[in-house]
Amino acid sequence: MADFKIPELGENVAQGDVASVLVKVGDTIAKEQPVLELETDKATIEVPSSVAGLVTEIRVKKGDKVSVGAVVLVVRDDGAAAPPAPAASPAPKPATAAAPAPVAPAAPAAAPVAAGPVAVEERAQDQKVVAMRPAARIEAVASAAKTAPSAGVAAPAAPSVRRLAREVGVDVNEVQGSGANGRITEEDVKEHARRILSSMGSGRVGAVGAATTAPPLPDFAKWGEIERHAMTNIRRKTSEHLSHAWVTIPHVTQFDKADITPMEELRSKFKAQVQKAGGNLTVTAVLVKVLAAAVKQFPQFNASVDLASQEIIHKKYVNVGVAVDTEWGLLVPVIKNADQKNITQIAVELHQLSEKARSRKLTLDEMSGGGISISNLGGIGGTGFTPIVNWPEVAILGVSRGVLEPVWRSGSGPGGGSFEPRQLLPLSLSYDHRVVDGADGIRFLRWVVEAIEQPFLLSLLG
Repeated sequence: MADFKIPELGENVAQGDVASVLVKVGDTIAKEQPVLELETDKATIEVPSSVAGLVTEIRVKKGDKVSVGAVVLVVRDDGAAAPPAPAASPAPKPATAAAPAPVAPAAPAAAPVAAGPVAVEERAQDQKVVAMRPAARIEAVASAAKTAPSAGVAAPAAPSVRRLAREVGVDVNEVQGSGANGRITEEDVKEHARRILSSMGSGRVGAVGAATTAPPLPDFAKWGEIERHAMTNIRRKTSEHLSHAWVTIPHVTQFDKADITPMEELRSKFKAQVQKAGGNLTVTAVLVKVLAAAVKQFPQFNASVDLASQEIIHKKYVNVGVAVDTEWGLLVPVIKNADQKNITQIAVELHQLSEKARSRKLTLDEMSGGGISISNLGGIGGTGFTPIVNWPEVAILGVSRGVLEPVWRSGSGPGGGSFEPRQLLPLSLSYDHRVVDGADGIRFLRWVVEAIEQPFLLSLLG
């Protein structure tokens, strides 16, 4: 017999919801064969099997929430017929108020559900949690986390897990367990602490207090018919991510317009050539290349703030994220090493990633590692907007619909110049004022505008 466990899903992804089970009891599966579809906070992904043989037991169903390391299939590799599916075991009886509170036993020999491999960045975040626990922070976090007194029953957790909870200032009774019968693992404690610190934004306990004391909504049904729809994982994660970014980052947004008349002429001229290569020569593809060159001239725009160490992290690689509108929510695939690719290569890759986003086939790696992002709403409309920085990045470029406007063009003739119709592209640059000063913000945006208007600048300085 062999157990198939949920493998590592990607950076900061510890669990997901089962969207569908692709096999059934009695099926013979091979290694690398997709057996599950999981909806994570970032995307829906297919999970391939790491074992081969006859499926004898399936321990999950559609809608279940599973964590990294959880056993979801039992497979026999001897080719024998599958035994009948076992009857569901009765649920464990809850402890009664009259029963004495049990003492948590020592950790069992079996590995906890969430004991899968941990991503490097996730390990780094765990270290930050431990690093951010002076006495004052422990008391603040513990105070913010505790919303109700213990019900008198000890939380199901091993002594080592309880010790970790004490060290990071977390009330173990407030932690949701992901192990068997709700048992709390070390990973559950770390995830709970990360959520608290994330909600605290830049370290203010009030951020958590505000979240836990939000006033109740009115009864909307008093005024007419309503419907309730559960948030998808992607929508919920987007909500959490943008709320954290808005609370944490002091946003500044600056605006300008770029004359894209010459760029539109070049796009028309070379559009067919790029299509033959498998891409679309869009404004966004050109802007990816422009931003990749711009952050090399202004490295503070390719950075992140590390509040725990009071440092600014400057990235030597250039990765550009592009927001893609899908029917399931906003996804942001990343063009890796954009500075090393020409516009045709970027156009092809962007077309492929956008198609994968709309068909829910993006991998977590394809949405990770961005240094700066673009959000282009010009295809829908609008004259301008203020995009929210995609934390932990420090800047994002918003693009609105291009418009034809009269522009004064000076000349040497008797009249000295005239108005000419020009295609102008509205741009809005939002940035983290902790890292970028206003003067540098407008210098960056002006560089972007000039690179759009004078394509030779990319070859000269990019």
